[in-house]
Amino acid sequence: MADFRNMRTTTVSRADASIDQGLRSYMLSVYNLMAAGLVITAVTAMVTSWFALHSGTFVQVVYFSPLRYVIMFAPLIAIVFLTFNIQNLSTRAARALFFTYAVLVGFSFSSIFMIYASASIAQTFFISAASFGALSFYGYTTKQDLRPVGSFLFIGVIGLLIASIVNFFLASSSLQFAVSVIGVLIFAGLTAYDTQTIKEIYYEGDSRSTTDRKVIMGALNLYMDFINMFIFLLRFLGSRD
Repeated sequence: MADFRNMRTTTVSRADASIDQGLRSYMLSVYNLMAAGLVITAVTAMVTSWFALHSGTFVQVVYFSPLRYVIMFAPLIAIVFLTFNIQNLSTRAARALFFTYAVLVGFSFSSIFMIYASASIAQTFFISAASFGALSFYGYTTKQDLRPVGSFLFIGVIGLLIASIVNFFLASSSLQFAVSVIGVLIFAGLTAYDTQTIKEIYYEGDSRSTTDRKVIMGALNLYMDFINMFIFLLRFLGSRD
């Protein structure tokens, strides 16, 4: 996850921030940009899967050629570049890169429409959306400091990654189920933590460009929380075609 705190310019008390109109506008911008990214990802995934189902040539080119490695690793390259260069990019370039990342993730996710039933995907999406909304609301409103929890969750993400790599070779259904359950819990917690962090780094005295960069990085973090929670939920709730 991207670290917002390197862009902090001052600390605003939670009591003051909770009634600040600027904060509400800022958070709304974060959610709107995140939602736009999710829409782009969903449309890209559905369009790509439609072509895959109706064109054998398309399947060969996209899924059975070296292009598949580009589809697999391009999102990772894009997010690393955006995370480490956000302050050197113009807000227009950073926003364009965020949308590019959303498109690349959509290409990667196209295969789920060929693996899982459409009704199952839709059901899991709405469960994810409802859970995300409740967790983000908690992160926004709670007075409890979630930073200790956030540190623990980041360690959990590393463990989750290692377990996923191990299971890639073992192909254990039991381990996959455990990873999926733990993954849902970790990204559920990160949703609340990231929301609180996004809220706390808001400062009404920031320049427009600084605020816009915070919005982009906030949207990116919440986007990744949602996407990961959705995927892990789908792995043990989804019905395969």
